[in-house]
Amino acid sequence: MSIEPEFVMQDPEEGQALDAYSQVVIRVAESVTPHVAAIEMMSTGRRGQVRVGSGSAVVFTGDGYMLTNAHVVAGLQSGRAVFADGKQTDVELVGADPLSDLAVVRGLKSTPPPALLGDADTLRVGQLVIAVGNPLGLAGSVTAGVVSGLGRSIPVRAGEHRRVIEDVIQTDAALNPGNSGGALADTKGRIVGINTAVAGLGLGLAVPINTTTQRIIASLLRDGRVRRAYLGLVSTPIPLDASAVVRTGQKEGLRVVEVIANSPAEQSGLQSGDLVLRAQGRAVSSAESLQKLLFEGAIGQPFPLTVLREGKTVQLTAFPSEMSQQ
Repeated sequence: MSIEPEFVMQDPEEGQALDAYSQVVIRVAESVTPHVAAIEMMSTGRRGQVRVGSGSAVVFTGDGYMLTNAHVVAGLQSGRAVFADGKQTDVELVGADPLSDLAVVRGLKSTPPPALLGDADTLRVGQLVIAVGNPLGLAGSVTAGVVSGLGRSIPVRAGEHRRVIEDVIQTDAALNPGNSGGALADTKGRIVGINTAVAGLGLGLAVPINTTTQRIIASLLRDGRVRRAYLGLVSTPIPLDASAVVRTGQKEGLRVVEVIANSPAEQSGLQSGDLVLRAQGRAVSSAESLQKLLFEGAIGQPFPLTVLREGKTVQLTAFPSEMSQQ
């Protein structure tokens, strides 16, 4: 008795759908890969130059400026970039911002034309995205997946300052450390994020390309760093009780856990236990919503705060100082 293998015929429509999916990924990979470089940052030691940091980078201007991660450049000033076609260029650090994990480097020789930047604020959960990196030795690493979460946060630290990278994109497109600094693209080949971390098997995160990060990039290009305003408080989001919701029209606020001594927050009269409702006239309900208001333009300027203290609304004014780089 012989057993004949059974072959299941594929549904033609299913095959067409799979082919359409593949064609999208292929098209995006072919359009984005030429703009993505493998970079390695070098340090000079007793035995000459030693590679210290490595990852990927994305060309985003016509004169050779590239976006990558701050942790990839590792605080170093120079290195080299290698593109998928084998062309190389030395690079120099333009600026890095550990608190957003973004950095800009510049190619000293000719580079491919820039990739097209998109807007991560238009993404939706379930949308197809393609991660393109260029780890050393793996030219054109491409994976595809879907946006599995939006508005995530990554806690980071730079010196004595703690912060969160806000509105991070979570995707199930598989990543590896060499893809850090590479491109996260939508189905039209627009760069909507810079891959930044592997947070567990099958989970990747990317810093979004949006209005906030465009400001950070502009600061890095102009000044080589990002100037931020400093208030000096530690807070946590909490829901308001029913009576407070009726009085304020808000459902959440920021409970002040700690006010740093001699900080602008202390000098404004802010106290531990206060509930911050508004800053600069805008509702705040998370650390991210407050952080978005504390860029260069707020340094030394009146910064109105509306707080709820012992059931009463109190108006305060702080004058944020410039956050130190240490």
